Amino acid sequence: MGRLEQSLKGEDVAGRGDKRARGPYVARMPRAAPYDREQALDAALALFWRKGFHATSLKDLEAELAMKPGSIYAAFHSKEALFRSVLDRYAERMRVELAGIAGQASPLGALSGYLRALGGLLEAGGPSRACMLVKTLLETNADHPEVMAAARRHLDAVEGDIAEIFAAAKRAGEIAPDADPARLARRVQSNIFGLKVQAQRETSGAALRMLAEDIAAEVEALRLRH
Repeated sequence: MGRLEQSLKGEDVAGRGDKRARGPYVARMPRAAPYDREQALDAALALFWRKGFHATSLKDLEAELAMKPGSIYAAFHSKEALFRSVLDRYAERMRVELAGIAGQASPLGALSGYLRALGGLLEAGGPSRACMLVKTLLETNADHPEVMAAARRHLDAVEGDIAEIFAAAKRAGEIAPDADPARLARRVQSNIFGLKVQAQRETSGAALRMLAEDIAAEVEALRLRH
């Protein structure tokens, strides 16, 4: 039984004891204010992204979400289920952005622009500069197979989205007809993760921008010259 579930069980037992002691005429406690699910998920995402799955405690979640343990359990069932929900949220936002790139008139140019923009990670702020999916994959173990599987599934999906960008570039005549979108996607995804690791270790802003420019230039070098 996890800490969240233990806390809830303790509250339930204590609550039943209070009812027996007070008798049938005890005034009801006011209901807690209804929570905003979207706001709660965004708050949990920022917290988990910053601290990671294992380092985030129930007390952290209570404070960040402004919810009591019972309310958190009723809404999300467990810490792990909540984490999987925010991991889905993080991945979906990334995938929407990549889908937008694939839909551009020049997918290759849009991808290059996206990669250059990553050079500003140090100035962008945010809960963490590391990729939450990679961070999750590295910190989870066999004790949480569903979390690990979710991270892997999302990483595979993101790689597929990048491959679709290259497939779109091929259809647009921007890259060679014999180019392998899947192979190119693995290369770019690895470069993106490497750049985010550099940002996490607080490489200088100038060095990070140069690295992003190099990665973007590598993609641009694939462009066919007509």
